Amino acid sequence: MHALGKHLLVELKDCNPEILKSLDKVRNAMVSAAKKAKATIIDVSFHEFSPFGISGMVVIAESHLSIHTWPEYGYAAVDIFTCGDIIKPEVAAQFLIEKFGCKNPSVVEMKRGILSHSGERLPYKVNSPELTLVAGCRTA
Repeated sequence: MHALGKHLLVELKDCNPEILKSLDKVRNAMVSAAKKAKATIIDVSFHEFSPFGISGMVVIAESHLSIHTWPEYGYAAVDIFTCGDIIKPEVAAQFLIEKFGCKNPSVVEMKRGILSHSGERLPYKVNSPELTLVAGCRTA
């Protein structure tokens, strides 16, 4: 069965709260995770809440990585959504597990997009005068 994308739902419990409340550490970890997965970074946006907590997203050409932290609970919710065959979201997930000092991780993988049951691989690039689409990711 083939899909246009792979979506990892990453539950990070029992993390180091000092790391989870640092905007710089969380942003740097997410950007580094995208790079380690061989993603092409398009944009980075993070917000620090008061008194604590970080939300952010690394937009990649192949989709995105997002995070929401609750340092008071030692918890972070991470989504890693990728398309194509080159990106390795598992590498990004493992990197974040280690970087946040997570003692109790859970990773659930979901296939996203139109699934092919025939065993035939789906094309990741659609050639059309109106639209160029790469695995669910628009390209210029």
